Amino acid sequence: MNEEKIQEFKELVDKSNNIVFFGGAGVSTESGIPDFRSKDGLYNQKYKYPPEEILSHEFFIENTEEFYKFYKDKMNSLKYEPNITHKKLAYLEQEGKLKAVITQNIDGLHQKAGSKNVLELHGSVLRNYCIKCNKFYDAEYVFNSEGIPKCTCGGIIKPDVVLYGESLDEEVLEKSVYAIAKADLMIVGGTSLMVSPANGLIRYFRGNNLVLINKDKTPYDNLANLVINDSLGKVMSNI
Repeated sequence: MNEEKIQEFKELVDKSNNIVFFGGAGVSTESGIPDFRSKDGLYNQKYKYPPEEILSHEFFIENTEEFYKFYKDKMNSLKYEPNITHKKLAYLEQEGKLKAVITQNIDGLHQKAGSKNVLELHGSVLRNYCIKCNKFYDAEYVFNSEGIPKCTCGGIIKPDVVLYGESLDEEVLEKSVYAIAKADLMIVGGTSLMVSPANGLIRYFRGNNLVLINKDKTPYDNLANLVINDSLGKVMSNI
């Protein structure tokens, strides 16, 4: 059954020239990066505090040292490599067919695979800033630092990731809405579509073909022309 659907998906990709991909944690799990919400994910592991609390703005400000213990232990994506999905998306962009990758991930693997127009809804571990003077620091500096990473000015460095309690970047949101509204094919992959407000972006799609690829069902399956419940890597390797 899925073989027929994958063939249908391939044909949609072949005939589309304004594709947008919207992805979540499932894009990166095949690179070995743990999912947050699966039964083996970060949110189901035991820590001194719940991960949702640790990854909040308030916790970062009040318990910076504990935040960084968890962050360095669990959010370091530098050792991971792009998988077939990242590579195929970069290829489709190079071919001029894919116009934007909109991602909820913060691992930077789309860029590592060669994608240029990546809209990161939740920021990136690759960008870090001093909260005092705004000086930029790369991920290596932060992950290799002892304790709380500090700037040369003495200020605390914060990852440019959207923590709980923080708003999404308005410019990134606007660019995402614009790209989705113009697309003729929207591929949604590796996301449960449970995280707000990111999941609401799907409603800006005005094109003809919406494809959802996820191992499990999502609340938006009824809006899609094509739903494939299978491994994202398996599906994407066919295009």
